[in-house]
Order: sequence, then C-alpha cells, then structure tokens
Amino acid sequence: MGESDIVVAGAGPAGLFCAIQAAAAGLRVLVLEKNPQPGAKLLLAGSGQCNITHNGEIREFINHYGDHGKFLKPALLSFTNRDLIAFFQERGLSVMTEENGKIFPASRSSPEVLEVLLAECRKQGVVIRCGEPVTGIARTGNAFTVTTGSGTYHTATVVITTGGASYPKCGTTGDGYRFAAALGQPVTETGPALTPLLIRPFPFAALAGISFEKMHFTVWRENKKTGDHTGDVLFTHLGLSGPGILDASRNIRPGDVIRLSFVSPMRREEFSADLAQRAAENTSWQVSTILAKYPIPERLNRKLLKISGIGEDLKCAHFSAGLRSALVTNCTEFSLTVAALGEYSVAMVTRGGVALDGVNGKTMESKIVPGLFFAGEVLDIDGDTGGYNLQAAFSTGYLAGTAIRKRWEETNIPPEN
Repeated sequence: MGESDIVVAGAGPAGLFCAIQAAAAGLRVLVLEKNPQPGAKLLLAGSGQCNITHNGEIREFINHYGDHGKFLKPALLSFTNRDLIAFFQERGLSVMTEENGKIFPASRSSPEVLEVLLAECRKQGVVIRCGEPVTGIARTGNAFTVTTGSGTYHTATVVITTGGASYPKCGTTGDGYRFAAALGQPVTETGPALTPLLIRPFPFAALAGISFEKMHFTVWRENKKTGDHTGDVLFTHLGLSGPGILDASRNIRPGDVIRLSFVSPMRREEFSADLAQRAAENTSWQVSTILAKYPIPERLNRKLLKISGIGEDLKCAHFSAGLRSALVTNCTEFSLTVAALGEYSVAMVTRGGVALDGVNGKTMESKIVPGLFFAGEVLDIDGDTGGYNLQAAFSTGYLAGTAIRKRWEETNIPPEN
C-alpha cells in the first residue's frame, strides 16, 4: 500500500511518543493501531485519571522495576520524569502531585493526556491508521514488510509498541510477542503482574474492604523465603490486593505462601514479649481486651482470637503458653496459600516479554534484527504502581524515536553547496 520511513505497531503512549520524536526530523511515520481509537489502555490508566509518572528522583526509579531496572537506566536518564512533566506543561496540560508522589493531570482526565499526544502527532505529521491491526512483520532484505488486514507496507524501520497481554479488551493480547518471535527475537515467559492474589479458602472474606498501611509480609515457596515486603494491603472478597500486594505479585506464583503481620512494624519476638508482659500485668483482663490495645481492627481482632482457639471471655490468668504462641503466630505470620493470581483481565501490566538481552538498552534496537525497535510494555519490563510503568513507556518510546532520528540524520547529511 505504500512506503514509510518508519512503521510503529501500536498507538499507545510508547508508540505515540516514539512517533513524535522520529517525525520531528522529517521522517515519514506511520502508526498502525488495531483499535478503532488510539490510546485505549492509556484512557484506563489510574482508573481514568492517568497517573502519568512519579515525583521521586529519577535514579530512584530504577529500584521500582524488579531485576530489570538497570536496563531502563539509559532510557530513564535520557527522558526523565521532569522532562515528561515539562512536555505536558509546555503544551497546556497542568499537573498535580499527591502526597504519595503520584503525578496526575490537574483535571484527573486521561483523555486530556491522550489529546496532547495526538495533537503533537498531528503537528509533526504522524499518520495514524486505526482499526488496522498488524497481522505480520517480515524481514525482506534490508527492509521490512508489515502486513495488515488491509494490505502491506514497506519500511526500513519497525517499532513494536503493542503493549503486553493485560487488559485484553483494550487490544493488548500479546501480538507483539508473536511478531518478535517470528523475527527471531527471544521472548521470555509472560504472566499477569500488578494483579491481586486469589486465596481459597479465604478466612477473611467477610472482612473485605479492610486495609492495612505499611504492612510487613513475606513470601515463601517450598518453605524458603523468596520475598520480604512492606506495603499497603487490602482484603477483598477473594483474597489480597492493595499496592503492596500488586507490586509483589510479579514474583508470586500459585502455591506460594504469604505470611502477613497484622501488628507491623512489630516483629514476632517484640510482639510476643509485649503481649506476654501485658497479660502478666493484667491477669483479670480478657485476652480480647489486651489484643484491642494493638492497631488491629475490631472485627479482625475477634477473627484472630477465634482462629487461635481463644474464647472472647478468656482471662489473661488462664492464657496458656500454647494459646499465646498460636495468637502470636496468627498476628505476626498469618499464612495464606495463593490459589491463583488475578488473570490478564484484572492485571495492570504483564511480566515477561521481549527478552532484554536481545535489545540494546541505549537505543531500544534489536541486537539480532537491524532496524527493529521495541518500546513500552512489550519488553520484559514491569514496574511498581505509582506511575512507573507509564514513565517507562514514555522514556523507552523517546529513546527509540531519538535513536531512529539520529541515525537518519547521520546517514542523510545534505551535500555542501
């Protein structure tokens, strides 16, 4: 159907931002999008309020992407959170920062964020074709043939920014992994991330809605501790959620055991000693009265006593060492076995993707296929909640676009007069 200097597969934040940077040099940029409108998942970001980034120092961002933060360092430093804020503010979009550091548009409106990106695409002459999903990408000599349901496009450069596999109703169904693999690009195992945990049976289902700030919890697999976390936790009807659980979910698998501490930041030894002292000093009190002195919600207090085999009227004078040990365990290391993780339909992002050892972190270009670039969630990168994933999308899109632009400028030097 025609030729373009660059074809971008996917009109999400990474694809649009890459297109904007490349087109600024006069490149003919075509963006192909399977959905009827661009930015489908962006419109859902932050429950439609669009948490675009975080207010922390950019070098601290690296710690919020699990084991793969180091790969992102060149992208994050080339286009920081400050750069992203400036980009939007210079185009008339005001932002606001919450106490927790999350940055949103002042209007709390995802559509306004998308409109800034689309307006800049129009300004730079980027062509966006919606409702035209890419069905295949093939390497033909030194160029690529991109096939869609409407025909084929020939181009020297392809950027895959199709996102992951989460929120499949937005069109993110893992297409990019298939395209990458067909071109010889390694793809790691994928799965839901930033997703709640399903516990069956869940003893606290009746307490759904109770949340805990800065709860300490550990993750165990085959009796070995695999994670030590502190974060906000929420009881749901089906299990556990909240930012702390969502952030930890990338490394959690079915069968893992989560041990919750309801008396954080106190650890077992400290709580055990304190509980024993309070009971010894108040022998006429009920154990339930002692437990109420700790920051445990009343309904949970009663549930923990019941699970520990302690009647609500039991006096501290009859509080045996065995019962005390059971209560201490349930208050500081309550064990819940993960039956399943929330599926892609509820996961915010995807763990796994295009393997990072096959991509140049300084340009986002494939190390295997010249002219093939990647940006955004299609890569094996997933960040914590709080704006880190959108920042990664913008930063990798920026780096890919500027790398393409720089190469084009270096190879198309105008002749001297």
